[in-house]
Amino acid sequence: MKIALIGATGFVGSALLKEALHRGYAVTAIVRHPEKMTVENPQLTVVKGDVLNEAEVAGLVGGHDAVVSAYNAGWQNPNLYNEYLAGSLAIQNSTKKAGVKRLLVVGGAGSLEIAPGVQLIDTPQFPAEWKPGALAARDYLNTLKKEEDLDWTFICPAILLEPGERTGQFRLGTNQPVFDENGVSKISVEDLAVAIFDELDEPAHVHQRFTAAY
Repeated sequence: MKIALIGATGFVGSALLKEALHRGYAVTAIVRHPEKMTVENPQLTVVKGDVLNEAEVAGLVGGHDAVVSAYNAGWQNPNLYNEYLAGSLAIQNSTKKAGVKRLLVVGGAGSLEIAPGVQLIDTPQFPAEWKPGALAARDYLNTLKKEEDLDWTFICPAILLEPGERTGQFRLGTNQPVFDENGVSKISVEDLAVAIFDELDEPAHVHQRFTAAY
């Protein structure tokens, strides 16, 4: 498997990179700042790329079996909402231009339904500091749902996504959060990466979104 990984130095992206290399994938990591990459591996190629430059990114992702996007415009970015939408759409367009069929996009938990017709992001307790990014991810998912040419999958993490262990033991859901026996929805970023690449290896949610938690 040969994948192009966008955002490979971020919180989720670095876990995805580790899991991809663990599985023996050949990985092209497309990052804004290659100097931040600390991983070295014969299966890893690190390239600099600007997601908003569709022609550049199309050239970088061409020839891969899949594009995996952990793109994040930066939580402290005052223009996070607009940049996330623009960047995500550009990645989608670049993937199509390159003739790559499979696209996996990591989003957030905000668009999951906490009650019938009520999304997590619309509840009073949703943290205000996470709202711009969560709104952008939700709105991009609505755009992605109209995509017919790509075999896309959108991944929503559990409500609590934290560093932890790779257990390979978790449960999947689709439009609602998955809760444990204590009513908590959580997963380690390491196990989220397992869930994402399980989907790549054995597609079960093409043209769908899914979530994973313990």
